[in-house]
Amino acid sequence: MSLISLASGYGNFLPASEVTSRVLNLLHVGRLPISPVEGLPTLRETLAANYHQQGGPPITPMNIVVTPGTKAALFALLCAVLHPGDEVLLPTPNWFGFWELIERAGGVIRELPLSIADDYALTPELLQAAMTPRTRVLLFTNPNNPTGRIYQRTEVEALLAVTRQHPQLFVLSDEIYDGICFDSEVVPSLLSFPDPNGQHLVVNGFSKSLTLLGWNVGYLVAPPAVARACAQQQFATGGAVAVPSQIAALAATEARPSITTTLRQQLLPNRQRLLDFLATLPGALPHAPGGTYYAFPDLRAFIAPDLAPAEASAQLMTKLKAAGVVVVDGATCGAPGFARLSYAVPAAELTEAIRRLAAVLQ
Repeated sequence: MSLISLASGYGNFLPASEVTSRVLNLLHVGRLPISPVEGLPTLRETLAANYHQQGGPPITPMNIVVTPGTKAALFALLCAVLHPGDEVLLPTPNWFGFWELIERAGGVIRELPLSIADDYALTPELLQAAMTPRTRVLLFTNPNNPTGRIYQRTEVEALLAVTRQHPQLFVLSDEIYDGICFDSEVVPSLLSFPDPNGQHLVVNGFSKSLTLLGWNVGYLVAPPAVARACAQQQFATGGAVAVPSQIAALAATEARPSITTTLRQQLLPNRQRLLDFLATLPGALPHAPGGTYYAFPDLRAFIAPDLAPAEASAQLMTKLKAAGVVVVDGATCGAPGFARLSYAVPAAELTEAIRRLAAVLQ
């Protein structure tokens, strides 16, 4: 029996025709333009204009650095703002990759556990109580990977009322899934809120919401001094992102409304298929994910009660794999006993994966 993976963070999407035609035209010219290390001016100008349309403080190309993927953007910002021993406050569950990035940048992780019982609410009171004099970064994701939780504008504004009381604190928002939204309201970008103290940092990319799988391009938005530090680090350790990838990103940014609309329509049948199955597992998913292409069910009812939570969680993942389905162990995201399931897979694979999961969980 071959394994079916619902664990990948990448979907099964093709780039939009607007993207491939633009890149092919560029390659036919035969000579590529030279990009500054911080990225092509046209791409940074277009990104800045998109954020300008959302309101908030003015964003200029000087605030933006194009990076070789969003992970590189995250690491560059963490290295630029952290001093050794600084704390990074990380609400959990969260993407498993953050832990190593923070440690490699010299930071100390302080988890802020949230609960499925109240749909992972992150309240101002909870945030204020978690702050210490060493807290340097609040690392926030919207929509959240793995839960799919979208924090709406009023919720984010309430959190920022707290962070503005701590001007030494940076708020770093990972918004790479911002175009995959099934709620009635759009995902609010951190950059659409006032930032009187220059605290707001954002990373984003093109591989999720804009279907540029394998093009290895992302970007960061930061106050000019922080952006310059990140660009200098990129110059010293690498260089500018490949121009064809930047042109693909430019075309995708310009076609963003049609790309994200098409993507959501493609995802809807699989999304419903998976949610219908999880509804048969009592209490596994009391709140439907508002964004991303993941579900993060609570499977603690199926783990061994006599084992430590992480060990019991790993044991359940092994059982699921033995049944032919690979998923992400929620323990790696700070939530043992949960599992991240991607539905950005071919429909036939998801249908068969659900059948296999049901053999273990029902």
